[in-house]
Amino acid sequence: MIIPTSELKEFLDEKVTLYNNPKFIESDPIQIPHQFSKKEDIEIAGFLTATIAWGNRKMIINNANKLMDLLDNSPHDFIINHQEKELKRFHNFVHRTFNAMDMVQFVKSLQHIYQKHHGLEQSLAIKDGTDNYKTAISNFKAQFFEISHLHRTQKHISDPLKGSAAKRINMYLRWMVRNDTCGVDFGIWKTHQPAKLSCPIDVHSGNVARKLGLLERKQNDWKAVTELDAQLRLLDKNDPSKYDFSLFGLGVFEKF
Repeated sequence: MIIPTSELKEFLDEKVTLYNNPKFIESDPIQIPHQFSKKEDIEIAGFLTATIAWGNRKMIINNANKLMDLLDNSPHDFIINHQEKELKRFHNFVHRTFNAMDMVQFVKSLQHIYQKHHGLEQSLAIKDGTDNYKTAISNFKAQFFEISHLHRTQKHISDPLKGSAAKRINMYLRWMVRNDTCGVDFGIWKTHQPAKLSCPIDVHSGNVARKLGLLERKQNDWKAVTELDAQLRLLDKNDPSKYDFSLFGLGVFEKF
């Protein structure tokens, strides 16, 4: 593995500046939680949006907006106070393999997280003293499915302890934790540390990272996340996940 050069850092920092700005929001699913101002609404809208964030980005945004409408555009209030009969409104919802049954389960599990585990911020906190979210995400999944649940719905939350890169939850954590003065990421989880975030790895960012010599591992799994972490923390130990903007932008917008 090549140690990142000052030239590479300068190049990637320029790309962060290019893409980490409000214009990025216009075409990105992060626009959904930006519709809200209350902390709990932002984090629930962000979590549900990140959960369905795979496939065509326009479809993700459209379906996430449908979800917000179904939640009366007041996600926290609905999660906490819904009546069983109100869950019928989701019966036509589907996003790829995430269907109405999954959504009903997510509503019930999110209610459990807020009532028994003090909310998403606390439930996803790192509690084992490590410098990444590997066990935190796995523990969160366990808490999420503590209540009676459909087995099929478990696949919609990744488990890094089983090797998953957990791309969507890492992206969600970046949204909530990273202190972004540019108006994209929220930085509302003050009990978390941006230095411990991991860059989400997908096909685009993984391929760009390999071309730049930041990643050797061929699979997009948690071992690849750990390998990329080590390199990006050499570039910026306090804010390594900002390079998600560089890798994603280079891959999606510049076809690097």
